Amino acid sequence: MAHSKVLPLVFLSWFLFLQSTHQLPNSQTQDLYQLRKHLEFPKALESWGSYYGDLCQIPATAHMSISCEGNSITELKVMGDKLLKPFGMFDGSSLPNRTLSEAFLIDSFVTTLTRLSSLRVLSLVSLGIFGELPAKIHRLYSLESLDLSSNYLFGSVPPDISRLVKLQSLMLDGNYFNGSVPDTLDSLTNLTVLSLKNNRFNGPFPSSICRIGRLTNLALSHNEISGKLPDLSKLEHLHMLDLRENHLDSELPVMPKRLVTVLLSKNSFSGEIPRHLGGLSQLQHLDLSFNHLTGTPSRFLFSLPSISYLDLASNKLSGKLPFNLTCGGKLGFVDLSNNRLIGTPPHCLAGSSGERVVKLGGNCLSINISYDQHQEFSCEEAETERKQLQGRKIGTLIAVISGAVLVLALVAIGLVLLCTKRSCCCCCSRGKSVPQTRLKILTDNSHTSLSSEVLASARLISQTAKLGAQGVPSCRSFSYEELKEATVDFHSSRFLGEGSLGKLYRGTLENGSFIAVRCLVLSRKFSSKSIKSHVDWMSKLNHPHLLSLLGHCTQTSGEHDHAATILYLVYEYMPKGTYREHLSESCSEKILTWPDRLAILIEIAKAVHFLHTGVMPGSFNNHLKTNNILLDEHKIAKLSDYGVSAIIEENEKLETKSETNSKSKKLAKREDDVYNFGFILLESLIGPLPTTKGEAFLLNELTSFGSQDGRQKIVSPTVLTTSSQESLAIAISIANKCVLLEPSARPSFEDVLWNLQYAAQMQSAADAERKSDTSP
Repeated sequence: MAHSKVLPLVFLSWFLFLQSTHQLPNSQTQDLYQLRKHLEFPKALESWGSYYGDLCQIPATAHMSISCEGNSITELKVMGDKLLKPFGMFDGSSLPNRTLSEAFLIDSFVTTLTRLSSLRVLSLVSLGIFGELPAKIHRLYSLESLDLSSNYLFGSVPPDISRLVKLQSLMLDGNYFNGSVPDTLDSLTNLTVLSLKNNRFNGPFPSSICRIGRLTNLALSHNEISGKLPDLSKLEHLHMLDLRENHLDSELPVMPKRLVTVLLSKNSFSGEIPRHLGGLSQLQHLDLSFNHLTGTPSRFLFSLPSISYLDLASNKLSGKLPFNLTCGGKLGFVDLSNNRLIGTPPHCLAGSSGERVVKLGGNCLSINISYDQHQEFSCEEAETERKQLQGRKIGTLIAVISGAVLVLALVAIGLVLLCTKRSCCCCCSRGKSVPQTRLKILTDNSHTSLSSEVLASARLISQTAKLGAQGVPSCRSFSYEELKEATVDFHSSRFLGEGSLGKLYRGTLENGSFIAVRCLVLSRKFSSKSIKSHVDWMSKLNHPHLLSLLGHCTQTSGEHDHAATILYLVYEYMPKGTYREHLSESCSEKILTWPDRLAILIEIAKAVHFLHTGVMPGSFNNHLKTNNILLDEHKIAKLSDYGVSAIIEENEKLETKSETNSKSKKLAKREDDVYNFGFILLESLIGPLPTTKGEAFLLNELTSFGSQDGRQKIVSPTVLTTSSQESLAIAISIANKCVLLEPSARPSFEDVLWNLQYAAQMQSAADAERKSDTSP
């Protein structure tokens, strides 16, 4: 009995002891509050002001978390809201509403940080931190992960960062670092993730990176790195390589065998695509577009066991693809456009289908839809000229080499004769040994030079001969006259609709291709430089489920209240119209089944996830609606008007007062992409939202999803008859979380995408079971 009374007291004492031993020392608490002051009290840290307990125990949010072990802070993550980057260069000065104020001193800030010497994870993202990163950052010697992305850090990365020997992940994306990438990074032997995207790094590719044996992810895209890309085969654990938009101009090197993703577009790589890429059995995503690659693509590229995305557009690829070429079962996207290919495409590339998107425009292929193909003789002439020029260059080079070898041979013979003559007066053995040795050296050197340096020069001249005008760019400037002719002077018969993002027209270009033209009326204060920056950003986005931006045109108009700038955005035309049109029960010939709707939702979720995480700066408020999802002739979905919201928001800032701005910012903060996607999911379940009813109607309908009877009443009959209970329940759960939860508690788009794919798997399993039950 006495035992039972003592036991609870022991547990209570033990608990209180643990609490006391894990109490954060006052000095570290003060350091945290000092950091909050340095960062000028960001919204992510608002909860600190009203929290009076141990900061180690403060609940984590989507934008802030603290972890402690013992009486030390081991993890600090803060995500700010300064996401908008200035277009163009950053001069290092404070920018209102984008960086911290002029009072911010990065040296003092880092000094305070280094007092938290037990930190293992430090993430300070989108906080407006600006200045040159001090070398004293190396004092955080316990760091295993450092993320300072999306700030305004500039200058060189301090070499002392290589003293953080425990570092496993280094992310400095989206800053303004310049100079060379430090060539001492091989000291970071534990490093697995190195991401320096979207900076101003220049100079050669650092050879030290090739010696970081544990590296799995390497991203240096959107910089100004130039020269040769070295042999990467020693990076045996590398899964992801992203070097897009640099100035690398060598042949493609030997690649590691475990690569899953290779992104090398928009460089100046030359030569043929090496055959060793056929050994990359795990490769899923290969983008070599917008380079100077030549030759005929080998069949192995298309039949890699894991390949799903292959982009070879805008190179100098030529010749005929093998007619019996086979495509891998997972290959879903192929782009060979704007090359010099001839002949008939193989069967598996004959055109887009429900399971594969294929782009072949801008070649000389014999296909049914030939309006976007050149005449075959033009590709053959270009190839013939290239070969003739290459032959002349190599012939000249061989003549020079032959002449040099002949001269060397004559010199060698002369030396032999001279030494033979002298041997009559000198010791025979000594006189003969010297010229024989010298002759051997000359011959060996000549041979070595011919086999390496000279032949390397021959390759260089050969590749130089192959250079010419690059392929037609995917985005170009249109003249106003072209667009007037295409749309019949913007005639009402070509009018497709009007929304908050401007009027939309259908057009036909001179070559017969169909286009859609979005007309945006902008303030006269909207600068042409800013327009160019927005359009350049949109034109760089390359995703199979984003509507392709073909070009733009600007025109000054006086028809409005004040002189305004009209921005015309030219897109590819989608013949099947909007997703919304295919959700109504009143159009039985158009209506989509639930599996079709799920497939479209997954495609759009992939596109939005790409906009959030695959580009810098990311696009997080894309005004997602069922009207902005368009379907092509194969009912493949593409998201339209992405990026346009940023133009509209900037235009509104130029025209409205600050009070209106602050109000719209609060609204935008609640109505983010996840929230709006939840409503798209709801409309997919119950049908298109009536124009007379708003979001409140849909929110009210959500309450009926709780019971089976409620679902029977409001879910679209087509959805009910073509869906499984499991996939329907998952979709309803996602919609609830996207719409009803507070912004900080909503799922990420990655979570949304995962759950949709899981719902599709459940649906596929149910369909297969239903089919087996009905089969005789």
